[in-house]
Amino acid sequence: MTAMTGAEALLTQIRANGVDTIFGLPGGQLDYFFDAMFNAGDKLRVFCTRHEQGAAYMAFGYARSTGKPGVYTVVPGPGVLNSTAALCSAYATNAPVLCLTGQIPSEGIGKGIGYLHELPDQLATMRTLTKWADRAMTPEAAPELVNEAFRQMLGGRQRPVSLEMPMDIMAQSRDVAALPAAIVPAAPLLDDDSINAAAKMLAGAKRPLIIAGGGAIAAGADVERLARFLQAPVVAFRSGRGIVSDRSHLSQMFPAGNDLWKAADVIVGLGSRMEQQYLYWGIGPDMKVIRIDIDDAEFDRVKSPDVRIHADAAEAVPALIAALERIATPAASREEELMGVKARVRGEIQATVQPQFDYLDAIRRALPDDGLFVDEITQCGYASWYTLPVYAPRTLINCGYQGTLGYGYATALGVQAAHPDKAVVNIAGDGGFMFTANEMATAAQYNLPLVTVLFNNNKFQNVQRQQKEWFGGRLIASDLTNPDFVKFAESFGIRGERVHSPADLERAVKAALERRAPALIEVPTPDMASPWPFIIRPPVFEQGR
Repeated sequence: MTAMTGAEALLTQIRANGVDTIFGLPGGQLDYFFDAMFNAGDKLRVFCTRHEQGAAYMAFGYARSTGKPGVYTVVPGPGVLNSTAALCSAYATNAPVLCLTGQIPSEGIGKGIGYLHELPDQLATMRTLTKWADRAMTPEAAPELVNEAFRQMLGGRQRPVSLEMPMDIMAQSRDVAALPAAIVPAAPLLDDDSINAAAKMLAGAKRPLIIAGGGAIAAGADVERLARFLQAPVVAFRSGRGIVSDRSHLSQMFPAGNDLWKAADVIVGLGSRMEQQYLYWGIGPDMKVIRIDIDDAEFDRVKSPDVRIHADAAEAVPALIAALERIATPAASREEELMGVKARVRGEIQATVQPQFDYLDAIRRALPDDGLFVDEITQCGYASWYTLPVYAPRTLINCGYQGTLGYGYATALGVQAAHPDKAVVNIAGDGGFMFTANEMATAAQYNLPLVTVLFNNNKFQNVQRQQKEWFGGRLIASDLTNPDFVKFAESFGIRGERVHSPADLERAVKAALERRAPALIEVPTPDMASPWPFIIRPPVFEQGR
């Protein structure tokens, strides 16, 4: 037992769970927690942001790029509400993010007195946005509640959680027993019958196809081992990119997956919602589906698979390989065929999705193989989901199905904070960038060497395209008035420059990465080609099961 304030008890237990970085914004209900972080000294890195959404997005970027918990702290009420778009993104992408928030004085909770930053029921609100949320009402309760937060966040299907403590409880000093780190619940036990049924089905497959999602990242090299044994192409849309390197013939771009779907007879879904396949491509009448997922609720959301394996892909994939090796021999190589598919589809994209293809190609050439790329909800961002070659998992960062416009810049700062020695490039559009452009102050303050490429056509082009195509060209609220972005960056002490071609962009990105300082590179562009024909593909089968 050690005498601690409530704030110290929270921080002590958070650090016991391996956290060494916290993003946040101070305020009255967090005074004692920030003092506790000060007293932790160099054992803790604290990044103070300029807006609560910036703090949350940075924690999100930290978690997405490392697989480790990203932690942020904000005041209650408007502070925590400002951060909730990032929580939605974390929920959509299964990112382990901990929101730690203060609260009004404990005696006032639920009484509607009108304390500063009071919400009618903050805890109930947070429970609708996270996997788990709770409140610590005594310093002594903090260690076990922190551990429960980590168990919930990291166990099973990972998702964000929230923990709050009233400001007066943070100030109270009590004898508190700190605990060892939380023990994360074990993954579901493998069912041998399901593994063997899947192996038997795959042993008889002639054209197997693997759909890989973010839930397969932990399976690492085993996914490629399975793909090589079967000579099964691996298709990923966003979160699964890089699980199999795009240098392999087995890794196929998303539009190519739509073509390969036509002849596929057995599908293996690895940690993927498979929403694109179920909702848009269709399930063929003779197609068999095997799904491996840690979330049992996922199997029957749209259509039930033929074989379900409720397990962590990191355990299930090696077991499936072992079962296959007992009853089958490796398939003949399809390298020539699949390299041909890859080249053909890439050529089609290059010919039509311009100038995005050439600009993304320039960035890829400038970015080291282990560099990290953070997209944005913009024309180049959409195209990057299927165009940008990705060589390792967790090196293409996106916000998943939430499509949270403006998330990219602050998220990329969190990625850079998590990987201080790696190259990180973020792309942005002129619309979305302005959502968190104030965080250039954070980049400058902490010298985060993020390189941002800002494509500027002075409009929300996706919105304007739809207004032209769907509403007879009745344009409203889609043209933008922007600052001089180069001067804007320079006002924060960040180097800004403007380039006008892919070749110049490649040179500028390389030079900026070598300088190891924050940089903004503006690329004025005309309207870009629609990236959507390569994402929204025509149905392969009109009727699912």
